[in-house]
Amino acid sequence: MIRDKSSKKPANKSVAKQAKLPNGVIAVAPPSFRRERALIKRGVWPIAGCDEAGRGPLAGPVVAAAVILDPKRIPKGIDDSKRLAAERREELFEEICATSSFAVAFASPARIDRDNILRASLWALTRAVRGLPEIPKYVFVDGRDRIEAPCDCDAVIGGDGIVMSIAAASIIAKVTRDRLMCALALDCPGYGFETHKGYAVPEHREALDRLGPSVHHRRFFAPVIAARAKHQPGSVEPDLFTVETQIDADVSAVL
Repeated sequence: MIRDKSSKKPANKSVAKQAKLPNGVIAVAPPSFRRERALIKRGVWPIAGCDEAGRGPLAGPVVAAAVILDPKRIPKGIDDSKRLAAERREELFEEICATSSFAVAFASPARIDRDNILRASLWALTRAVRGLPEIPKYVFVDGRDRIEAPCDCDAVIGGDGIVMSIAAASIIAKVTRDRLMCALALDCPGYGFETHKGYAVPEHREALDRLGPSVHHRRFFAPVIAARAKHQPGSVEPDLFTVETQIDADVSAVL
């Protein structure tokens, strides 16, 4: 018997759903708790996720967060912080803080200058995990690099969009850093930290060129080097082994 090919149904429902999406729109599945539940079934607990915010900016610290979600009280709507509106991030921040165990760590601009941005970020992630109220038995970290955690560790590329615990950590890190940058804007007005959060947008580059670097800028990022050469020709570099600025001492002020 010859069948009419045009009457065939899609191979599965997900294909059919994707076919109905507008042109150019790609369906993105939210992060899940699947990996954590698989470990829980094997008797592994607590399980943490960790992520950082602020690798790319020209100013401010890297902020790392570690989160242990309560499997029975996971807030609805947790997603990669980059996919959430600022208002929704703030709401989820409060819900995660109220229902989960978490810790935050900061790598100051001085440490970034000394160690480089990757090493400083990994240091902050390790510090956040060690700062949890209870040391986890397993930790998921966003990215390709494992950290020196006191437990088993799995690095997940794109983990903030895949693993629920990492996504929760991304929200804590992002909101904490945004709040901190707004506080630094009061300390150093004119740079616009409260709007661009230290990233290298045109408005920030213009302010940096006009005002020169502040104490919160990362000295060895190229635009900062150029601005320092303009405003402080012949300046002497500080001792890069004298790390940790007031930022680390004022962590509690932004939480």
